[in-house]
This record gives sequence, structure tokens and C-alpha cells, in this order.
Amino acid sequence: MSTISMTRIRSLSIRARWLPPLLLRVVLGVTFAKAGWGKLHHLAQVEQYFRSLHIPAAGVQAPMIAAIEFVGGLLLLAGLATRIVAALLVGVMAVAIYTAIWPDADGVTAVLGGVEAIYLAAFVHLAVNGGGAASLDRALGRFVPARAPTSVAS
Repeated sequence: MSTISMTRIRSLSIRARWLPPLLLRVVLGVTFAKAGWGKLHHLAQVEQYFRSLHIPAAGVQAPMIAAIEFVGGLLLLAGLATRIVAALLVGVMAVAIYTAIWPDADGVTAVLGGVEAIYLAAFVHLAVNGGGAASLDRALGRFVPARAPTSVAS
């Protein structure tokens, strides 16, 4: 590939850095807002399922997880409190993998090949890197210096 083509690709890549975190937040936000909304409207079934997985305090955990997923999904869509929300959802996904996926998995590759592992990795990325340039976190950081996201070296 020519130097000119590589330079153009790099230039385009730099200008489009705002897009991947936005897409990740929107897809995860919609997915988890919908999942949380569904859980909130079927708490009895969610609590029963949590009990079947031997999750302690299922009566407390079910509404808490439903709320984290629903509100967290909405906050991800806006890019508000992205790192905090993503960290909470890392915990949710880790527990889901440990309690619901791992016991029936045929091995590590079965776990890593599941959508839950993809969600976990995506939330780790957002927890570490934040919501990106097209987020309320970034916009608020311009007006409230204490809210300014710290940059992560590439």
C-alpha cells in the first residue's frame, strides 16, 4: 500500500475516533435498557430464576439488577456516568457468567464464545476508556472541570 493511502487511512481513522465508543454505547444501551425494562415488569419470574441459580437474596438482587440494567442502559445511551455504569455492568455480567453460564459450559471456549463474554469485554472497555467524544460525560467535562474525563493513552 502506498504511503499516501496509509496517510489517508490514518487521517480518517483519527477523525472517526468518536464513532466506535458511540456505537458501542448505543448498542449496549438499547440492549440493556430493554433487558432491564423486561426484568422490571417480570420481577417475580426473575426472582424465581435467581433462586434457581442459588443467588443469595434473590428478592433484593432481582429488582437491583433490573434497575441497574434499565437505568444503566439509558445512561449509556446518553454517555452519562459511563465509567461507573460500565463498571456496575461488568459486575452484573461477571455474576451472570459465573452463575448461569459457567456451570453448564463445556469449557472456557464455550464461555468466551458467548454473548455474555462479549458484553463483559465491551463494558470493561467502556469502564476503562469512558464514553468517548460524543458523550454527555465529555460535554459536561467542558463546563465542569471536575467531570472532565481523563484521557487514556493510545
